[in-house]
Amino acid sequence: MVHMGNFWPAPHTDSPIRYEQAIPGSKSMTNRALVLAALADSPSTIFRPLRSRDTDLMAAALRSMGVGITDHGDASTTAPSGAVGDKTNTATAWKVQPGPLRGAELDCGLAGTVMRFIPVLAALADGPVRLDGDEQAYGRPLGPVLDALRQLGVDVEGDTLPCTITPSPTAPRGGEVTIDASGSSQFVSALLLAGARFPEGLTIHNSASSLPSLPHITMTLDMLRQAGVAAKMSADERSWTVHPGAIRGATWDIEPDLSNATPFLAAAAVTGGAVTVPGWPEHTTQPGAQFVSIAEEMGCQVELADGRLTVTGPAPGALRGVDRDFGDIGELTPTVAAMAALASTPSRLTGIAHLRGHETDRLAALVTEITRLGGKAEELPDGIAITPSPLSGGQWLSYADHRMATAGAIIGLRVPGVDVENIDTTGKTLPGFADMWEAMVRQGAHHQGVHRQDTVSDRD
Repeated sequence: MVHMGNFWPAPHTDSPIRYEQAIPGSKSMTNRALVLAALADSPSTIFRPLRSRDTDLMAAALRSMGVGITDHGDASTTAPSGAVGDKTNTATAWKVQPGPLRGAELDCGLAGTVMRFIPVLAALADGPVRLDGDEQAYGRPLGPVLDALRQLGVDVEGDTLPCTITPSPTAPRGGEVTIDASGSSQFVSALLLAGARFPEGLTIHNSASSLPSLPHITMTLDMLRQAGVAAKMSADERSWTVHPGAIRGATWDIEPDLSNATPFLAAAAVTGGAVTVPGWPEHTTQPGAQFVSIAEEMGCQVELADGRLTVTGPAPGALRGVDRDFGDIGELTPTVAAMAALASTPSRLTGIAHLRGHETDRLAALVTEITRLGGKAEELPDGIAITPSPLSGGQWLSYADHRMATAGAIIGLRVPGVDVENIDTTGKTLPGFADMWEAMVRQGAHHQGVHRQDTVSDRD
């Protein structure tokens, strides 16, 4: 790996990229499976979990609270028939042995799922749980989860990281809570995942007029049901109920992370090439699956056959802009914004005011970095508008945000001289991204046919 100080020279190509790239497991599914396994009534096995900073932080937090999580199997390990999401590809697994939860001091890093899911588990522990994390995480919204715990009678000190949850002598009874969920769907998922352990279950009402990333709540409900928990959403999508009862130990087979697949598919879109991702599920709750319709709207051809998704980009200069509400798929914004900066017509990505509270203020960051390279981008009250303009090389700052880093890599494919700051921040959800990306450009842009590259090992 070549670095320029803390900057990575993004690979550039004038040729269409033709490639096949396997993608590691879904972060969202891995961390939900870990939480459900920690609260289950019997051991669980998680096949093909994502191993990244976010998931390792979740596993470390649960271990500190008394949950047994051990590596199981090797590269030949396959999920048995009947595993949740059963597939035939191979990888390692985690064995999870639930146990009584205990007090602990935990590091959440910059992981939203850890800082939001763990406090609800902490309410079930036998002692205080103190959560801290990266300084940048102190600004990420956390209050609605902590307010919900206070409504349930739990002693909470703090409204952001760092904070301390001190359980009462008896576990929270549960019941009804009302929160403002406009900042993140993770607030709702956090309460749903542990709600079955409360004697009265839990009903969550959203007091806000909006809710971002609803598909992630659908994912949570789906996984709860697969663990034997009765859970549902109201018809108006403003309330959710999880009934009390046992959470069953389960065998989980984690799907590839479809959001992490999108930068590679975008490489096909912006170079007029063709990139295939194997293991693409026919049915999924992952929001990343909606990239398919976005790519088609921008002029790409998409084919799903035998679990293999192929995106073929249009001829150079024919990539179109997109005008779309991204409220349910905000995590795709950096990828699509990078594509839009290279498109031939303007784009408007709206419904994403909540991205101001992600790893960084993604709206401001995208506008700043696209503009830095000579592009035209404008921040909207709830989104971003991008007008195509000739781009030139320069530094692209990542703000310790994995998706900002991958967005810079996409632009660097077509714009020579783009240097992406701190590319290793991609290790938050996709360790080894830089090596995967360099191999794609090296092999996929200079040879005929489709070249295959499996996932690489953790570079951290």
